[in-house]
Amino acid sequence: MAVTGNVRYPTPIDEAYTGLSSEELDCRIAAAKAALGKDLVILGHHYQRDDVIAFADYRGDSLKLARIAAELDARYIVFCGVHFMAETADILTVDEQVVVLPDLNAGCSMADMAAIEDVEACWDLLTERFGDTILPVTYVNSTAAIKAFVGRHGGLTCTSSNAEKVFAYAWTQKKRILFLPDEHLGRNTGVKLGLSLADMAVYDPQEMALVHPHGEGDVRLILWKGYCSVHQRFAPRHVHEVRRRYPGIRVLVHPECSYETVQLADDYGSTEYIIRAVEKAPPGTKWAIGTEHNLVNRLAKEHPEQFILSLNERVCPCLTMNRIDRPHLLWALENLVKGTPQNVIHVEPEVARWARVAIDRMLDLA
Repeated sequence: MAVTGNVRYPTPIDEAYTGLSSEELDCRIAAAKAALGKDLVILGHHYQRDDVIAFADYRGDSLKLARIAAELDARYIVFCGVHFMAETADILTVDEQVVVLPDLNAGCSMADMAAIEDVEACWDLLTERFGDTILPVTYVNSTAAIKAFVGRHGGLTCTSSNAEKVFAYAWTQKKRILFLPDEHLGRNTGVKLGLSLADMAVYDPQEMALVHPHGEGDVRLILWKGYCSVHQRFAPRHVHEVRRRYPGIRVLVHPECSYETVQLADDYGSTEYIIRAVEKAPPGTKWAIGTEHNLVNRLAKEHPEQFILSLNERVCPCLTMNRIDRPHLLWALENLVKGTPQNVIHVEPEVARWARVAIDRMLDLA
């Protein structure tokens, strides 16, 4: 089964898979991996559940996995992540390679907040107002169609790891940046690079209007009104509360959190940055971490010498990330063994070509 562009046609898995015991799942997944051998590579994002990430040949954040995907020569790449990540893997691999997403319902609400029709309408409005002074930049948490749009208009992608470097480069090319689709990462990056809030505007696709929540200055950064449904639930009140409950605790958050939360935190950075910070910290360090629960819980298990908890313990794990479970992974692998790949991700050639341009511009900066 193939998926072209953003159209998803989920194939339901056989009910027999959902009734398997934990031991059966583990044994059969291991057997399928062994049968496929070097023809298979499993990529796992850090936000995946533990029992799935255990089978990943490589784990990482978006930038790391993008680099790995570009260098793989395996016949099959099974991506345990979400839809836009599997699209990126398909864009970066050759036609003979097959990229599979075990569950097509594993999407990303943030990526879905920037529909290509809305972005094109936004571009027309902004270029009419500002002329040829805007470079589009998109977070990799976006659809292939948005990456292609950015590529066609001279722009590039970024991740939370390299957003500062990409923004700095973009401002050498044009006076203004249009940043998609996460306003929080964009705002936090702009502030870190010395931009005032008044010089940032927000484009609301529902209203088709540019708004100035911090006063109207010399617009240098235009933020798409989008967000991560998990990270936006870490609020300033959670920072105050955790410090009250645990004196001396360090608050470390992801830049997809709101500007107000990031400003109160002791530190912030990408998923890889958060992992490295914990790994380098001395025993006895206390952390309240504002990012996806699966990663926070894994860090707590892997570093019992430290005290680690979620900044907001009432935040659920990313629901779409958690759709990749062992029954779906096993189903996908056993179909590969049978020679009947399911949930194959295929980006249309013209979209893939321009999306690759945007991604390569980012990779060339690193």
